Amino acid sequence: MAEGPGAQPGFGRPVPPPQTGWERLRELWQRDELQQFPEETVNLFKAAFTAGLVGWLYGGLPAFVSARKAFIERSHGELFQNRADAVQSAHRAGLRSFIRYGWRWSWRVATFATIFNMVSTGLSVYRDKTTVSNFAAAGGFTGALFRMHLGLQGLAGGLVFGTAFGIPAGGLVIALHGLAGETLQEKRTRERRELYEQKLAEWQSRLNVTEVLGQTENNAQGGLKMD
Repeated sequence: MAEGPGAQPGFGRPVPPPQTGWERLRELWQRDELQQFPEETVNLFKAAFTAGLVGWLYGGLPAFVSARKAFIERSHGELFQNRADAVQSAHRAGLRSFIRYGWRWSWRVATFATIFNMVSTGLSVYRDKTTVSNFAAAGGFTGALFRMHLGLQGLAGGLVFGTAFGIPAGGLVIALHGLAGETLQEKRTRERRELYEQKLAEWQSRLNVTEVLGQTENNAQGGLKMD
């Protein structure tokens, strides 16, 4: 039954789940009926934030300790008003290094993780399956991208390093999915199919009701004409 110009929203036949890789990729950045992004997209944002936080701590904490220790060693001959003033000065020196070096590591780790996850997720969504090769390709691409400014040698080194990083990372993710019983793509495909079948059943039910009401109206009009 075709949907007319005046048909109510949602009365037309439900749209089937995406069938091609490009359709699935476009769906990554589209909100659903509840105005929520797909789980894969939400995971990208969560991973970027977590990577940035880990990078900040990784670069900032050693820098804080080192700067504080260096300040104490340099300031033996300096005069402070009291012990609290000396401790505060040491903490301020450490805090400056924590912010400076923490930020340097934070944006690099967050950018690396975001590109890696976007490529691996994109490949998994496009191919509609999660494999180690997706993560290996994502790692190789990200590593090469980060080292390409060093020339061909840096490009090759980044490719090797990224691939070596992607393989165990992919194996770990797939192992965790195995413990859950299904991969994220399998879960997404199942949810799409179940939602489509539910909407299709509801649409067919409404269509049957509409046809019954139409038939009843026609019968009533025919009876009036006979009278």
